[in-house]
Amino acid sequence: MNEKKTSRETDLDRLSRLKALSWLSRSELKLLVSALSLSNYKRRALILRDVALAQGAHILISGIARITCRTARNEDVTVALLAPGPIPDFPALPLSRSGFQCEAYNDCRVGTVSWADFGGITPNAPESAFKEFHRNDLKQWYRLLLRSSSFLNLGLYERIAIALLELCSDFGVEESRGTLLRVAFSHKDIANLVGATRPRVSEHLARLEREKFVTRQGRQMVVQVAKLFDSMNAQVSAHVLRDDSRGE
Repeated sequence: MNEKKTSRETDLDRLSRLKALSWLSRSELKLLVSALSLSNYKRRALILRDVALAQGAHILISGIARITCRTARNEDVTVALLAPGPIPDFPALPLSRSGFQCEAYNDCRVGTVSWADFGGITPNAPESAFKEFHRNDLKQWYRLLLRSSSFLNLGLYERIAIALLELCSDFGVEESRGTLLRVAFSHKDIANLVGATRPRVSEHLARLEREKFVTRQGRQMVVQVAKLFDSMNAQVSAHVLRDDSRGE
């Protein structure tokens, strides 16, 4: 009994540190933890078979999860790597053999609560609570759009840089040398995020190292986030201006 209580208190501490749930009061967070059905998943275990049809709210309490999708070539690729927080809903893919799924990238702990119980946690404004919870969905869709769409006319180098900035935002820790990615994501992981082959991604990561945007610490990377962000802003602006001039 004491072990179960300690586990719940630990989960409460973890949830209280999540920016995506910072809009909940301490008392509401306690109600949320009490309502959650909790499960632990080992690395590569399936958490949700179809994210688009998920029933209820799912929260990654600890660990790293990933959203995968089956391609036309019948290959599973990673389209998002998730830090602790709400597990986002992704739209159904009518032309795909398999929709978006959520898997454990490493050992994960996930809490699930029905939408009815979730609405009861904030009875004064259940619609607002639902909107706040799904704000994370829009962030993930926007990121996927930036990394995979050609609407900004960005090359692979820029898309890799955007992916690194995204990973630093979720998994980085600031230190004197820059932002250290605490997780040693593989070149294949990044290749999946940007829709490219691993050798091409390795080439561009080497270029980022030569340009001093990235340095290595063993298998981990240290990213100069501010400099890389400014460089990407300049390049995106240049693309937009060039496209506008062509349309005149």
